[in-house]
Amino acid sequence: MSDEVIKINAITVPEDTGDELGKRFAARQGSMEGTPGFRGYELLKPTDERNVWLVLTRWDSEEDFTAWRESQQFARSHGHNDGDEPQKKPVGASSELWSYTVFTTG
Repeated sequence: MSDEVIKINAITVPEDTGDELGKRFAARQGSMEGTPGFRGYELLKPTDERNVWLVLTRWDSEEDFTAWRESQQFARSHGHNDGDEPQKKPVGASSELWSYTVFTTG
């Protein structure tokens, strides 16, 4: 088994809009169930004056993450729809994707 892959999406949100980001994530709770290689996610809210929220996701492999990023499920969850529902304005002003694995000794 390969090392767990961790992806962190650092989302910069304008002042006073972070709670909307939280509401949108709460509304999609469980939407990733059954996604191949997906282990879970957490939305991290800053506790200081920062305006960067972190979405931490865990994956079995880089290939699983890439497959999800290229899927219709990803497109729908990120506001790219096929016209079936109104498109929501993005909450984030910008974002940056960071990639990690868990460091283990031995």
